Amino acid sequence: MITDQTIFPRANFAIRRLPFAAVAWAMLTVSSPAFAAGTLAGTDIDNIAEATYDTPSGPVTIQSNLVRIKVDELLDVTVVTTDPGDITTAPGATGNVQTFRITNTGNGEEAFRLTANTGIGGDDFDPTLTQIVLDTNGNGVYDPGVDTVYVAGSNDPLLQPDQSIIAFVITSTPVTVTNGNRGTTGLTAVAVTGSGAPGTSFVGAGQGGGNAVVGTTGADADANSFLAVQAASLALVKSATIVDPFGGNRPVPGAVITYSLVATVSGAGTLNNLVLTDPIPVGTAYQTGSLTHEAASLTDAADADAGNFNGTRISVAAGNVPAGQTRTITFRTVIQ
Repeated sequence: MITDQTIFPRANFAIRRLPFAAVAWAMLTVSSPAFAAGTLAGTDIDNIAEATYDTPSGPVTIQSNLVRIKVDELLDVTVVTTDPGDITTAPGATGNVQTFRITNTGNGEEAFRLTANTGIGGDDFDPTLTQIVLDTNGNGVYDPGVDTVYVAGSNDPLLQPDQSIIAFVITSTPVTVTNGNRGTTGLTAVAVTGSGAPGTSFVGAGQGGGNAVVGTTGADADANSFLAVQAASLALVKSATIVDPFGGNRPVPGAVITYSLVATVSGAGTLNNLVLTDPIPVGTAYQTGSLTHEAASLTDAADADAGNFNGTRISVAAGNVPAGQTRTITFRTVIQ
């Protein structure tokens, strides 16, 4: 900071500050985004004062020296998981995908080093890390062969202030897990310039030549995502039989089609809240009262039993189904 003083003649005078550069900066940045951490790192904040006084010849104005302050870079980052809930997995499963968003909440361009952690305590098992992948095309969906595999120190994501990137952590599940087990995967992002206690300063390391100062996040943030083992799996097979008006099995107008849906649960554990639905095919009409669950008739209304027909589809709530069991639904339509 420049602190030179200007000596003024003794007279009646008034001093006022003239932030001319600050005004110019505001005019130039009217359409610029407001950064989470404030003014962009490396920005020069200029200020000049002036004094005006009266003399027999009239008023005189003089200016002080320029005081210039360069805005330091604030190092801050956030990491959140964007998974809507636990990611379902199974014993021995590979290619589990857990999704995280890293955001530069500082005021300067910054690269971030990423680390995945699968050894977090307090859960039932440790997933096995395969790799971290960066969302190259920005669609938020893991695209194997398109998105870029992350290599620490080689392609650390370089983010502008308020810019985010999605990272996918790919893991596999041990074969020894059982139904209902949960495993935790974490992702940490650390500013490459430096991290530490808030207020820690790295001299000359900031964008634009100023210092880099660690913000409230410590320039180090992490988040967790969870895998939940669903050891039971489901197979659904649909079949149809036809009875035509002439005693045959030809699909002619007036023929009755009986559809059968067989849901088979395999593996281990229980598949919870199984619901089967089927739209009524175009060109056919649902035969009232034909819906069954495990050979027991169901009403078409949405009432106390498990089934209903809403005018366009049938639906049956089969409940919790243990592995090794099946549930069979049937209904009839008539070809128009």
